[in-house]
Amino acid sequence: MNALELLERYDIGQRDFRDVSLSGANLSDVKLLGVNLSGADLSGAILSEADLSSADLRGINLFGADLLNASLISADLSEANLSAADLLGSNLSNADLLSANLLSANLRYANLSDANLLNANLSYANLLGADLFGANLLGADLSYADLLSANLFGANLLGADLSYANLLGANLSYANLLGANMYYPASLLAANLSGANMLGANMLGADLMAATLTQAKLVDAYLQSANLQLSNLDHAKLNRVLNAVSGQKIK
Repeated sequence: MNALELLERYDIGQRDFRDVSLSGANLSDVKLLGVNLSGADLSGAILSEADLSSADLRGINLFGADLLNASLISADLSEANLSAADLLGSNLSNADLLSANLLSANLRYANLSDANLLNANLSYANLLGADLFGANLLGADLSYADLLSANLFGANLLGADLSYANLLGANLSYANLLGANMYYPASLLAANLSGANMLGANMLGADLMAATLTQAKLVDAYLQSANLQLSNLDHAKLNRVLNAVSGQKIK
């Protein structure tokens, strides 16, 4: 099946195209709402400006695909391969990306608000300016990810790996970072962590210079050798925190 045949069948009401092979196909600016492309191979395909809202894309192969400004609202992308895909400006709000592979994906300015990224691989992903408001990133791998100025307000990052991530200027206020790894050389320079739950978080040697930590919960957090210069810790809970300078616990 080629791209033209798929579009013709879709126009007459067919929605089930599971396991089709359309590697490298040009499907830019198409509307395929609610389509079933689970298990399909669209590696290297051009889907810029495409509308795949509410589509069943479980296990789809979109390696290296062009999804520039694509709409994937409420799409099911669980266990999908989106590694090296270009998702610049795409809308993935409310999408299910459970265990999806987004290794080295370009997600700059993408909308991932309320998306489910449970156990997703976002290592080396570019999330500059991305909107992850309320997203579920429980157990996600964000190591080496670029989250410069990203919005993670209220996101669930319980047990997430943020080692070597760039969170410069990111908004993590009221995020759940319980048990998260943010150790050196993770950069949280000027990040907003007000009200965040950082219980037991590992921030060994992390750069928190000029960060806002007002009302943050840092109980049992590991901050040895962290840079807290010019940071705001007003009303933060610091029970049993390992002191950043002395290595002694704060009672």
